[in-house]
Amino acid sequence: MNQLTFISWNVNGIRAVDKKEALRWIDSQSVDFLGLQEIKAEAEQIPASIFDREFAHSHINSSSKKGQSGVALYTDHEGFHEVCGHVDILSEGRINEYHFGDIALFNVYFPNGQSGDERLEYKMAFYDRFLTHINELRNAGKSIVVCGDVNTAHRPIDLARPKANEETSGFLPMEREWIDKLLSHGYIDTFRHIHGDTPDRYSWWSYRAGARERNVGWRIDYFFVSEDLRERIVDADIMDDILGSDHCPVKLVLKV
Repeated sequence: MNQLTFISWNVNGIRAVDKKEALRWIDSQSVDFLGLQEIKAEAEQIPASIFDREFAHSHINSSSKKGQSGVALYTDHEGFHEVCGHVDILSEGRINEYHFGDIALFNVYFPNGQSGDERLEYKMAFYDRFLTHINELRNAGKSIVVCGDVNTAHRPIDLARPKANEETSGFLPMEREWIDKLLSHGYIDTFRHIHGDTPDRYSWWSYRAGARERNVGWRIDYFFVSEDLRERIVDADIMDDILGSDHCPVKLVLKV
């Protein structure tokens, strides 16, 4: 078996990250799949200078609303790409679906529910459409890898101030229950699989009040895999030494 390295990062604007040269670390990494979320750009707006590494395939799914959302997937592995429009029904550029071998990989920027009840309702419906879709693929014989910004911290251990955020979207009972449901359907939170209940590990920090320096964060970026890949998980981690966004990258290594 070969080992494949997957990296996922919400860059919060790929052009802003490029100005900081904050993606150049990719040049020194052995990366098989790089998934970026919230690129906030059309394909032609992505600078050629984001890294020197040349990937054989790049798939950009931009939002119909300019300057918002958007995802990008880079790889050297042959496969076919979908934008999963029946899940992302508003065409907000939220999903790269990439099939290679027996694996369906999803790079997803899940909706944020903090702007009001209507948006929270949309987020929950998106969650359910997505779970239905990946379950259908599993039933058809596919193994599933999901990465991205899920915009929800699962358990109190996954954010620095759970009590203060019990009524905040991103830690509402209904949002957390959806992750419970995802896991109950036979998916694995790979970070917890490797690290157990290690506390104080986060992937997003507010830009306000020096939150990152004080590690007042949330773990809202994940790699989930289907149960059949459990024994193939080599490593999963949070790359919290990488700067350039209010999120940091997360990583998964699989034997395939």
